[in-house]
Amino acid sequence: MAQFAQVLAEVGDFGRFQIQMVILLCILPFLSAFQVFGYFFMVLDEAHHCSVPWVRNLAFNLSAAEQLTLAVPLDAAGRPESCLMFQPPPHNASLEDILSHRFNQTQSCETSWDYPEDRPQSLLNEFDLVCDRKYLKETSQSVFMAGLLVGALVFGPLSDRIGRKASFLGQLLLSAITGLATAFVPSFELYITLRFAVATAIAGGSLNTNTLLSEWVGPSWRTSAMALSYAAFALGQMVLAGLAYGVRNWRILQIVGTVPILLLFLFSWALPESARWLFTQGRMEEAKRLVQKAASVNRRELSPELLSQLVPEEIGPLGSTSDFFRHPYLRKVTLILTCVWFVDSLGYYGLSFQVGKFGTDIYLTQLIFGAVELPSRLFSTFIMEKLGRKWSQSGALILGGLVYFILIFIPSDLSVVVSLLAVVGKCVTSAGFTISYVYTAELFPTTIRQTGLGLVNTFSRAGGIITPLVLLLGKYHVAFPKLIFGSLPIGVGLLCALLPETRGQNLKDTIQDLEQGFQPQ
Repeated sequence: MAQFAQVLAEVGDFGRFQIQMVILLCILPFLSAFQVFGYFFMVLDEAHHCSVPWVRNLAFNLSAAEQLTLAVPLDAAGRPESCLMFQPPPHNASLEDILSHRFNQTQSCETSWDYPEDRPQSLLNEFDLVCDRKYLKETSQSVFMAGLLVGALVFGPLSDRIGRKASFLGQLLLSAITGLATAFVPSFELYITLRFAVATAIAGGSLNTNTLLSEWVGPSWRTSAMALSYAAFALGQMVLAGLAYGVRNWRILQIVGTVPILLLFLFSWALPESARWLFTQGRMEEAKRLVQKAASVNRRELSPELLSQLVPEEIGPLGSTSDFFRHPYLRKVTLILTCVWFVDSLGYYGLSFQVGKFGTDIYLTQLIFGAVELPSRLFSTFIMEKLGRKWSQSGALILGGLVYFILIFIPSDLSVVVSLLAVVGKCVTSAGFTISYVYTAELFPTTIRQTGLGLVNTFSRAGGIITPLVLLLGKYHVAFPKLIFGSLPIGVGLLCALLPETRGQNLKDTIQDLEQGFQPQ
């Protein structure tokens, strides 16, 4: 409904009311950085070797070093093998036969592994995520990304039906409960299950944050307000580096990273519902009271005549996924945006998932990644206002793809150069993600905006799910992952030329409003 744009103009594009809401909504992205990336600090590689009970059961007075020599073979560098042990000798074997290594046949570890005694408790050493269980590390991250996918599918349409606020509060509560429960799991399988639940809540919270900001903030400030929430996510990554460095016990780290979400839930009852959504649902009195409150907080005079002219529009049944493919405009936009979000995720997580593999300290790398992502998120607002949404999106994707192509030709032993290029890539891909959120919210109408964000977000999470699998292709040739991460964004970046420009324009509220089109910029 075009009338709401007039109401929002009277309330104020970005007054005290919107500022308070932005501050509150920025807290969740800040805290979400821990849930997304904290896992990598809980599964850091560390020295390990087979735990061999038969050596300890020998009735001989042997030191720990002697026991290790008898039980575990050495690798080419003279270090104990990580995943092999000597087969147990016969029960009647003499110490002389054992010491002479007459029984030197090796086998895989039987039961468990030993780790350095001074190492803090981690997911890796508590649940033995090494050797033939090492795959569980990648499995866990893929399951987490699958949870983000399910969260986008479930909470997108749910928010369009029950409202932004109710959905947001439910996601906060789910995230807090499952996040805390994760710290007390007795098995890694249960850990993976709870991480899936946390991911569904994180995905829904991200969508609702984006939608509430786009529906309350006017066109002149919308881009900056939404970029601030993503900057908060980058700031959270920087804080995560320090938190993970100071708290090495994974259970304590999980608790410390999750408790603030529970506190946020207690304060989020003050969060306003989207008045624009209330209008589209025909709940006029609630919407008018909320608009009047916003005007009062912003110290603006709201015209009674304008409020009296607002009437609910005939919008037909609630939007569904099929709407995105029946309407010609929506069909084209949806197909292109699904590709955009898919490669956004590939490029962004392709670098983020390798945070410990660039030849530098993982804590320092995480800090640098967050430090460069923070200004890039904010700088993307300047780019979007100067170049427009379409060409900013296209440029970010193409430039991000080129970075991956350049990395193919840089030797891995040049760790400083590789790290610098990775930082540039992180900067560009994070800016591209920010642009995608802003651009997508402006391209879809209010009645199906959250459903649309959930739909394209699904493809983003699909990209996140397969990112670890693409990285595994590096076992066959180091260039394979980079070729995929580089070529797909460039191709999709060229497709963005087919999208309309939305810079400086009011949001569309219904599918019928789309027939008016966007004014050329």
